[in-house]
Amino acid sequence: MARAATKSRTKGRPARRPSRARRPLLSGEAKVAYGEVQTGLRGLARSISEIQRTFRGAERRIEADARARVQALRKEAREQLRPLIDKQREVGRVLASLGKAAGDSWQDLRRSAEGILNDARATAATVVERFRSALGS
Repeated sequence: MARAATKSRTKGRPARRPSRARRPLLSGEAKVAYGEVQTGLRGLARSISEIQRTFRGAERRIEADARARVQALRKEAREQLRPLIDKQREVGRVLASLGKAAGDSWQDLRRSAEGILNDARATAATVVERFRSALGS
């Protein structure tokens, strides 16, 4: 008996939703204006999506260009560092050989090493300045 009391009284019909307030009917002119506004909104949505798509493409191109530029700068740096490393090794060899052979003539040794080091410093300063200007610093 309790089961019969819980059954719906609609006898197989779906439950009715509470009625919403109906929108007032639009005049023909209002319908046209409403349609124009909707068309404008769709056009705006298309424009926004096109701008976003174009922006993503530009961002990808900029990132690719930046990666290529960094690779080129690294390659150039390696090429310009090789002579400096060679000069460093040369100064070390000269210092070792002259240290053994010079005996008391340290002034000659010092002048020789300073000449090579000054040349290397000037080259290094030039390299650093070129990279700073390349990076816009």
